[in-house]
Amino acid sequence: MTEKPVALIVLAAGQGSRMQSDLPKVLHRLGGVPLVGHALSTGRTLEPEAVVVVAGHGAEAVAKAVAKLNPEAKIALQEQQLGTGHAVSQALPQLEGFEGRVIVLYGDTPFIGQETLASLAGHPADVVVLGFEAADPGRYGRLVTGPEGLERIVEYKDADEATRAIRLVNSGVLAADAALLREFLPMIGNRNAAGEYYLTDIPELARAAGHRVEVVTCDEAETLGINTRVELAAAEAAFQVRARARALEDGVTMTDPATVWFALDTCIGRDAVIGQNVVFGPGVTVESGAEILPFCHLEGCHVSAGATVGPFARLRPGAELGGDVHVGNFVEIKNSVLDEGAKVGHLTYLGDAHVGEATNIGAGTVTCNYDGVSKHRTEIGAHAFIGSDTMLVAPVRVGARAMTGSGSVITEDVPDDALALGRAKQVVKPGLATRLMQALRQKKGN
Repeated sequence: MTEKPVALIVLAAGQGSRMQSDLPKVLHRLGGVPLVGHALSTGRTLEPEAVVVVAGHGAEAVAKAVAKLNPEAKIALQEQQLGTGHAVSQALPQLEGFEGRVIVLYGDTPFIGQETLASLAGHPADVVVLGFEAADPGRYGRLVTGPEGLERIVEYKDADEATRAIRLVNSGVLAADAALLREFLPMIGNRNAAGEYYLTDIPELARAAGHRVEVVTCDEAETLGINTRVELAAAEAAFQVRARARALEDGVTMTDPATVWFALDTCIGRDAVIGQNVVFGPGVTVESGAEILPFCHLEGCHVSAGATVGPFARLRPGAELGGDVHVGNFVEIKNSVLDEGAKVGHLTYLGDAHVGEATNIGAGTVTCNYDGVSKHRTEIGAHAFIGSDTMLVAPVRVGARAMTGSGSVITEDVPDDALALGRAKQVVKPGLATRLMQALRQKKGN
């Protein structure tokens, strides 16, 4: 925590025309979540008193996504995109009464780190600009510093040769006291080629008024912004490299790390083993000692210690696997709880179900949970045995230690300790197979 309370303003109003997409730029996914989710996630580490997301293009969709990512975040609308200074001015009314440090982030800049944010939040200067040493400064605005901190920000087009030689450049991220922003934002002008109000004018106005203005630096990789599909793909690759390295450092075994894909919030315990070609969607937790075999896809699920999953298994949102559960190949589980020691070996679908401890689910079992209008639950007790190719037509309950015969269609509750058979009676016609084949061959010959 910092001494001053912190608020975040996340700028997410741009269309992102270079993405060639109808989707707002900040809603394109990186690490399984919208770009704007990365800024919100990292910002959460500061325990901010308030979060305001400035939306513009596709505001309704952005607001809906933000509500899922951070239900406490407020939305400010920037109907006309008139620059970063104008965007922040639209957000300030949402911070009425807040007195503390405001950090302005960008929804399309996903890699700003926790340590960098902490430096911005805790710096004693009145205004802090985030800069970085660029390998190729290109057309970035240059940060001119002196003994008393940041002297000015010079845009490339306005810089002389000596200033262009400076490699310390502006990221656009800024932190300032809320009172200072309220004082100086109305003073920003738009006398520039674009006719926009730039947040970068704040440091100059503050310094002219005698306020302390400083620069905090970070690694250039943290400032990577996403403007095109190519840059999005490059950012995804960079994110996955970092996520894999972090998992290995945390004690996770991966047999082929380059083929494992993580989401932003993937959480895996030490001594877990992850096979090749495993994909983690959002909302996955894998406890210590669990094993995910190759070619599995997991999303919105929890895998407890000692459980094994796969190969070729799919865990969908709401899947909860207890300790030592086994889920085998070509098994799909959705919104279901499997208690300790349950086994689902292969070729099975479990949806909207609860399976008791040490129960065995035979191959080809299906919980028929959807009637075309509503979803219904299936309850299976502990130590039960579900025969292969059993159709469990929900809502239905199979009791503890009960059994179903292979190929059964179960439409009524099965009491504890009972055997249920729900299949048609077998009829045998001696010699009929041979006569049928002879008739078919004769017909084909004619």
